[in-house]
Amino acid sequence: QVQLVESGGGLVQAGGSLRLSCVASGRSFISYPVGWFRQAPGKEREFVAAISWNGAGTNYADSVKGRFTISRDNAKNTVYLQMNSLKPEDTAVYYCAVGPTYTVSRPVQYSHWGQGTQVTVSL
Repeated sequence: QVQLVESGGGLVQAGGSLRLSCVASGRSFISYPVGWFRQAPGKEREFVAAISWNGAGTNYADSVKGRFTISRDNAKNTVYLQMNSLKPEDTAVYYCAVGPTYTVSRPVQYSHWGQGTQVTVSL
């Protein structure tokens, strides 16, 4: 059984950076692709990025390409989301979850969701 815990969120000015972490418990974590999603108030949960089990494959939403980078360190059971050039529209609760493959992007295809971490970007 895999359990995920997100951290690293906070308040940042537009143009700033944050790095989110998704730490997993469970030896099988190394076998799973992991995705990051976000949900703003009143909006549906949306895909942000995903990474293959070994980090060789990545997938990004168009809205974050060139600004966000997903990576993982399986020795530390951790997946990261480096967020640069943040915009107010990036404000949301960010979640990580495990998926069947890094190429899928629908929330329903993911499981073992963490509790989320709040990211707020001010003008």
